[in-house]
Amino acid sequence: MQLFATEVNPTEESPPIIFSKAEFINAFTTRIPFKVIDQLIVVEVEILDKQGNFIIDTGSETLILNSAHFKPTRKYKQEGRNKSGVHKDIENVKEKYLDLLSIKDINLKKINADVIDLSHIEKIKKIKVLGIIGYSILKDFEVFIDMHLNQITLTKIDKNGDRLSDKVYAETMHDSINFTLKKHTIILDASIDNHKVKFGLDTGAEYNQLNKNIDSEILDYFYPNKKLKLTDASGTTMQVMAGKLFKVKLNDSIYFGPMKTVLTNLRKMNIAFSTNLDGILGFEFFAQQRTIINYKKQKLYFIKFPIIAP
Repeated sequence: MQLFATEVNPTEESPPIIFSKAEFINAFTTRIPFKVIDQLIVVEVEILDKQGNFIIDTGSETLILNSAHFKPTRKYKQEGRNKSGVHKDIENVKEKYLDLLSIKDINLKKINADVIDLSHIEKIKKIKVLGIIGYSILKDFEVFIDMHLNQITLTKIDKNGDRLSDKVYAETMHDSINFTLKKHTIILDASIDNHKVKFGLDTGAEYNQLNKNIDSEILDYFYPNKKLKLTDASGTTMQVMAGKLFKVKLNDSIYFGPMKTVLTNLRKMNIAFSTNLDGILGFEFFAQQRTIINYKKQKLYFIKFPIIAP
């Protein structure tokens, strides 16, 4: 997949952004292989003369560039503004303006990228992180996250969420559910042993998160076994209790086995995004469900894992 980016008032033409190893299915659809690094979905990218990795993160509102590798455009609207992270405000966020982002023949114009220091992620993960691809890019596509084949399929959709090509998936969708969109956050109605809960869905969450202030009857289904240190996008590190969460269901036919989960405080995120979430479903969700996200229709579709003979 080739993307082309130019700054506003550039001094010279910028080179293309290239998603390495992408496979073009048709004029509206491309498949991008990804690596799983510490339960993060990572794609290889070449952008503005640099080569490295981008994290696919539906929990991020924007396209983010790592300030360790990119400088903001000289003229930006709000110097030193703050953005809200899950646990703490991210300070001194600047912007970089991209005139055009093109996925082969699919053009996304006037793209803004936040420029944030992500060097702490590089240090922890021991990889070069050029940035994060978030909602502002993904919302214009139907996004199939396939943990069976380790690939993401992006297909362009119209304003109603209908695919511009009907020749996209070889597989058959077996179920679907509606979600609500609060700003950029996907919110799912779910249950834990018949107790109703609301979860946010976030591909950038290495572990599921459960609000430690949740009803004690629900906490009975969280089995702690160790302590972990978590670091969020602001670089804030905290110690949390980790374990497994049992008996999570989206409906009578979509349910999950025990999922690695951490107990944390989601108050900051709930205030920032005006939500009232009981938890976050992340990598563990996608590891158990081959999932298609359609932001325009506000629906998730599911494709079965193949049955492998013993």
